[in-house]
Amino acid sequence: MPLVNTPDDEKRLAAEAAAELIESGMTVGLGTGSTVAHLLPALARRGLTDIRCVATSVATEEQARELGVPVEEFDRLQRLDIAIDGTDEVTPDGWLIKGGGGAHLREKIVAAAAERFVVICDSSKPVDALRGPVPLELFGFGAASALARLGSAVELRDVPPSPDGGLIADYRGLGLDDPAALAARLEADPGVAAHGLFPPEMVSELFVGRAGDVERKSLQV
Repeated sequence: MPLVNTPDDEKRLAAEAAAELIESGMTVGLGTGSTVAHLLPALARRGLTDIRCVATSVATEEQARELGVPVEEFDRLQRLDIAIDGTDEVTPDGWLIKGGGGAHLREKIVAAAAERFVVICDSSKPVDALRGPVPLELFGFGAASALARLGSAVELRDVPPSPDGGLIADYRGLGLDDPAALAARLEADPGVAAHGLFPPEMVSELFVGRAGDVERKSLQV
């Protein structure tokens, strides 16, 4: 009987294709989540030498080390050759929502530092329009004040603080039809450390596992 192409199969295919982009000597940003969980063993199997990796979460760092993939502190590197990460949603024009796992602050910092940011996902993640919610990380200092300003559209998650001490929340309000404007509005509040809207200009390529194959789309002209 033919194998069933489950979302997990599609994630694995996209992750394995992205792992082939990494070469010995590269500096690499490793994302967070279930799709990246497939990337790490694929990268370990390649047996590359002299790669230098940074991780966007404790979970990614621990899995990488268990597999023999070297991880170091990000403050030792100024730029990355490539970063690879998953996404919760992606629109046809390349807007992303990330942060379902609460790692979006570090994910955005790593993506911004990379010459090439490759997004990997299964076929359920491309959407015609963003649906949300939009993850937020709020500074711990003055969080109650920030929540009051942001209003009832923002709900705190019942999760531990981020590794950087921030509170994880979700924005469930209006404005997703204009993600650039919503991103600017969220960034304008000094209590917001990061939001999960990633603009198209940040993304180099999109790898989508679909029906036993990998669709590749370049988002940079």
